[in-house]
This record gives sequence, structure tokens and C-alpha cells, in this order.
Amino acid sequence: MAAEAKKTTAKKAATTVKKAAPAVKKAPAAVKKATTKPAAAKSAVAVSTPKLDKAIYATGKRKDSVARVYLMPGKGNIVINDRPMAEYFRRPVLQMILNQPFAVTKREGAYDAFVMVMGGGLSGQAGAVKHGLSKALEKSEPDLRAALKAAGFLTRDSRVVERKHYGFRKARRSTQFSKR
Repeated sequence: MAAEAKKTTAKKAATTVKKAAPAVKKAPAAVKKATTKPAAAKSAVAVSTPKLDKAIYATGKRKDSVARVYLMPGKGNIVINDRPMAEYFRRPVLQMILNQPFAVTKREGAYDAFVMVMGGGLSGQAGAVKHGLSKALEKSEPDLRAALKAAGFLTRDSRVVERKHYGFRKARRSTQFSKR
């Protein structure tokens, strides 16, 4: 019995030696420099972050998306998450949604917008940005409220995804009925 115990301890010791960490090979410095990309190469268009001290702030929401909108007088540039609007929202329908508040109030090219949006999908994010832009326009010029309210841009779209209920496969989808 003592001989068997010695054999098992010898096997454990041998396995622990085998499991030692392999030696890590370090790559040469020239290889590391070649693989790293400069930060400026990520985006073709460089966007500078403006000073937002004197900007008009508003929050827009739709579905699970929340948009923080900073509006300031400018040339009509809209920057979303440090990228131009055309680069962030590539579909023309989403770009049209963002321009609706400016078109209704006839303020195209009068304001620059700096937007930070998060959560949800692209459609919800576009709706949240539109809601935030409308609220910011109303703050900057209160006489625009009637036009924005008539278009329905100041009302938050309260439709959200319904939660999953107990005993169902999805929110409303029941299990398949089997007679036999």
C-alpha cells in the first residue's frame, strides 16, 4: 500500500511539472510597430469636438435609445458619436428623419448639433436624435413650439418591446398545442 501511495505522488509531481507554463516568446519591436495602426487612420473625416459650454442641451428617447443633444448656432453640421451624420446613419431614410425638425421649422443650415447616442438599434437611435433635436430647437427658439408640436416631434414615442410573460415562449407566443 505504501508503494502505491509513492507511485501516485510521483505521478502527481510529474504532471505538475508537465503543466508548467510554456515560455512566452516576445515579438521584435519592428513587428509590433508594423501591426499598430495610427488613431487618425480609423476615420477618413476628422471631426473636432466643439466647446459645449454655451450649447443648448436636450435629451431625446425612443425605444431603448437615449440621445444627448447639444445644439449651437452654426452651418448645419450634425456629428453623432464623433462621426459625421452620413457616416453614422448610412441609410438615407434615417438621415431624412434627423433633418425633419430643421425642415419643419425652416432652419436648415442654421444650427450645428453634437450628439451622443447609445442603446437600441439604428432606427431607435434616429428617432431618439430627432426627439432630442426637436426639444433643443424648442429651447433655443420657444416660438417654434407650435410647428414642432403639430408635427408630433415633441412627443416621446412610448412604444417599447413587451416583456416576456411567464408560461409563454415569447411575449405573446404560446407553446404549441398537442392533442395527442
